[in-house]
Amino acid sequence: MKLFDNTEVAFSLKSNAELLRANFLYRMIQNQALVRIGSAITNFALKANLPVEGIIRATVFNHFCGGVTEEDCVPSIDKMYSKGVSSVLDYSVEGKEAESEFDETLAKVLKVIDFGKVNKAIPFAVFKPTGLGRFALFQKITEKEVLTAAEEVEWQRVVARFDTIGKAAYEKGFPLLIDGEESWMQDAADDVIEDLMERYNQERPLVFNTLQMYRHDRLDYLKALNERALKKGFFIGMKVVRGAYMEKERARAEEKGYESPICIDKRATDENFDAASLYMMDRPNMALFAGTHNEHSTYLIMDWAKKYGIEKKDKNLWFGQLFGMSDNISFNLSNAGYNVAKYLPFGPVKDVMPYLIRRAEENTSVAGQTSRELDLISEERTRRKQ
Repeated sequence: MKLFDNTEVAFSLKSNAELLRANFLYRMIQNQALVRIGSAITNFALKANLPVEGIIRATVFNHFCGGVTEEDCVPSIDKMYSKGVSSVLDYSVEGKEAESEFDETLAKVLKVIDFGKVNKAIPFAVFKPTGLGRFALFQKITEKEVLTAAEEVEWQRVVARFDTIGKAAYEKGFPLLIDGEESWMQDAADDVIEDLMERYNQERPLVFNTLQMYRHDRLDYLKALNERALKKGFFIGMKVVRGAYMEKERARAEEKGYESPICIDKRATDENFDAASLYMMDRPNMALFAGTHNEHSTYLIMDWAKKYGIEKKDKNLWFGQLFGMSDNISFNLSNAGYNVAKYLPFGPVKDVMPYLIRRAEENTSVAGQTSRELDLISEERTRRKQ
C-alpha cells in the first residue's frame, strides 16, 4: 500500500458522523451547477440576514474552518497536534475596504503571533496582503499608476502594517507566511515582502512570500529574487502552491486582451510547481513550505529531500494542506515523521464565506481532487464496517 492510501491513519481523528458529513459535502461540491447555485443562495441569505448561519456552521463551515475566534480553534489545534499535525491559524476575512478593518486584521495577526509563541502546535502566522490594504491600491501600484497625495499617505499606512507584523515576527522569532493573490496586484505585494525579507531574513528564513505556480512567470521571478538575495545576504522563505484564482485570471486576461499569466494546462502547472520546489531544495539559503494537495508532487519532494540529505524534521522544509482536505496526505506525512501544517481558517461566518465559496469552486474545477476525497472516505467507511 502506498503511503497516502492509508485511510486508517488519514481519518483517525474523524468520527463516523464527521466522515458522513464529509461524504455529503464532497458529493455536493462535485456538482458544478450546485456549487454556483448554492453559493449565490448562501450569499443572498447572509446579506438578507436570514437565519442560515446555524446551518452553515454545522456543515461547510465546521468542515473547512476552525471556528469564529482563535480560542474556538484550540480543540481542533490540540486534536490534530496529538497526531503531529500543526496548525496555521488563518484569519480568513476577505474583501474589506476600511482602514479600521485593516487595523483589525493587523491586530488579529499580532495576536496569532503571541498565541503561537506559547503554543508549539502553531509554527507560523499568516495573512493576505489585501487584509492590510485596499486591493485597488495594490493594483494601482502594480500597474505603475501615479498615486494621489492621499493614496501615498494611505500606502505608507499599508507598508507600516506590513512592517509592524514583520518586526513582531522577528523579535519573537516566529515565522510568517504571506499569501499570494491576483496577478494584477501581486507586484506591489512582492516588493513590500522582499523589503521585509531583506530586513528580517538576515539570520534565517523568517518571512515567507507565496509563489502561485499556475503563473508561468513565477520560476523566473524566484531565480531573479535569489540573485538579489545572494548579493544582499538575506534568506528566502517561500510557500509554493499551484494557485487559487485561475478562472478569474483567465477571464480577466481575455476580457482585457492581454496574454494570460496562467500556464497553458494542468500538466504545465504541475511541472512548474515541481521545478520551483526542486530549485529551492537545492539551495541552502531557501526554506520551502510546500502547499500542495498533489500526491505525486509530495512524493517527489520526499525523494528530493533524501537525495539532498534534508532531514524529515528540517525546520526549512514543511508540507501544508488546507483543513478539511487531503487528510490522507497530512496525517500520513506526519505519521512518517515530516513537518506538516494544516491551514486552519477562522473568522465570523459571514466574513469567511468568500473563502469557503472559493474552496468549493477550486474543488469543483480541479480534476480528480473531489473524487479522490470521496474514494478515500468510502474506503475508510468500508474498513470500519469490517
